[in-house]
Amino acid sequence: MRRLFDDELAELDADFTEMGMLVSEVVQQAVDAFMNRDAVAAQKLIDHDHEINQREIALEQKTFEMIALYQPVTTDLREIVTILKAVSELERAADHARNVAHSAIKFGSKQKIPVLEQLIGEMSQITTQMIRDVLTAYVNKDEHGARELAEVDRKLDHLNHQIRADSYQQMRMDPAFETGASIYLNVAQDLSRIGDYVTNVCEWIVYLKSGQIIELNPANSDSPN
Repeated sequence: MRRLFDDELAELDADFTEMGMLVSEVVQQAVDAFMNRDAVAAQKLIDHDHEINQREIALEQKTFEMIALYQPVTTDLREIVTILKAVSELERAADHARNVAHSAIKFGSKQKIPVLEQLIGEMSQITTQMIRDVLTAYVNKDEHGARELAEVDRKLDHLNHQIRADSYQQMRMDPAFETGASIYLNVAQDLSRIGDYVTNVCEWIVYLKSGQIIELNPANSDSPN
């Protein structure tokens, strides 16, 4: 029985990591589509969004089955619960990547604002790196790395506030820019929310190692999508 459980847990772990890598790719492709205003690539991402949803459902169902069948305890239970919780966070991050793809289409041929493009680019780099790093932290069961990564989320918050301030300034200078500004604001908010969800995964990595449920960035409380 123990060998069967270990095999299924290893498979669950591998499936979760694979989903995380897929989410990482989707976020990267979404921000690339926005930065390049590539409507075709953006639409392709939107059309395939359901694939991540299906993976989430399959992983959740597997965790429930393992808990019911094996009744795991201590570290085994924590690992299953971590995956159950973290997979939901990754799916939500992918939802915001889909939003970024929609923004790439909506922006169309509107005028790009260099200062905002630069700030969005910085947020994009931080966000995509955070997802890759949180997967590494999970694979290595690295509580210290997870705690450090959560601090990176504060940089996204700062950039998000800067984009908000610069967008309002641009609108004051040119009221016709209002539609474009709203899109920049939405993209910045989506990237910031992805960072929040990565931070939530970090919290579950800490739980996996310590058994403690903590809040790493209490100022960034979760809000509805």
